[in-house]
Amino acid sequence: MRWDPIRSGTVPAVGLDHVQLAMPAGGEAAAVAFYEGLLGIPQVAKPPVLAARGGCWFEGAALKVHLGVETGFRPARKAHPALVVDGLEELVAGLEAAGHPVRAGEEIDGRRQHFVDDPFGNRIELIG
Repeated sequence: MRWDPIRSGTVPAVGLDHVQLAMPAGGEAAAVAFYEGLLGIPQVAKPPVLAARGGCWFEGAALKVHLGVETGFRPARKAHPALVVDGLEELVAGLEAAGHPVRAGEEIDGRRQHFVDDPFGNRIELIG
């Protein structure tokens, strides 16, 4: 009989390790400028076995965003990560000043949301 996590009362998935977004080949400098420079997520070295594939990893204490090169890249326009940020209005102003237009969203449960596209057109939600 196949194991059924719902019936057993246990679910083996207990957390989210990272979010992976796609990017076009050769976009690493733009990714670093946006994710590390503007969003403040430090870049970390990819494991050597993966580094040859291109892309970049950005990781903080409780946040990991990985960008991988995808042949035939198309940006994610609907699917997106939602990043909780401190100083949302300051971040929005900084993104706008850097040429990344920000779209206001709704206020949900007392938290404001905004949307911005990364340099490759991937949708990013910002919650503060």
